Amino acid sequence: MAASFSSSLRGSGALLALLAAAAALSGCASMSETVAPAFADPAKYDLYDCKQLEGERKALAKRTDELQRLMDKAQTGAGGAVVSELAYRNDYIAVRGQAQLAEDGWRRNRCRETPEELPAAASSSPAAPVKPASRSGKAAR
Repeated sequence: MAASFSSSLRGSGALLALLAAAAALSGCASMSETVAPAFADPAKYDLYDCKQLEGERKALAKRTDELQRLMDKAQTGAGGAVVSELAYRNDYIAVRGQAQLAEDGWRRNRCRETPEELPAAASSSPAAPVKPASRSGKAAR
């Protein structure tokens, strides 16, 4: 009887610990939006010009998407929420903070997006072959 009671107490203790860990991790997830700038250097983008900021913003957006996909993929497995939080959340928060600071620098510098370059029109139409001029000034035979 005592062994049964201690095993049920141990099982409920493990369940309680698991619930506490889940609550702590969910608190971290909701906190990430406000804490993100704390993980980035606020002066990093102060001296960047618009061209540098544009490249940095694109790279940070790509990295954020990559980390989000990795976190989503990790959550599909057993214990995925814990793996996702431990493996990727800190990087995700840091990248989001950097992206927010780069965006602030973008607005502060009043930058505009560079229009996408269209494929060169000259390369789509065949050009007439150019004959080399002869050195003697006479037409080539």
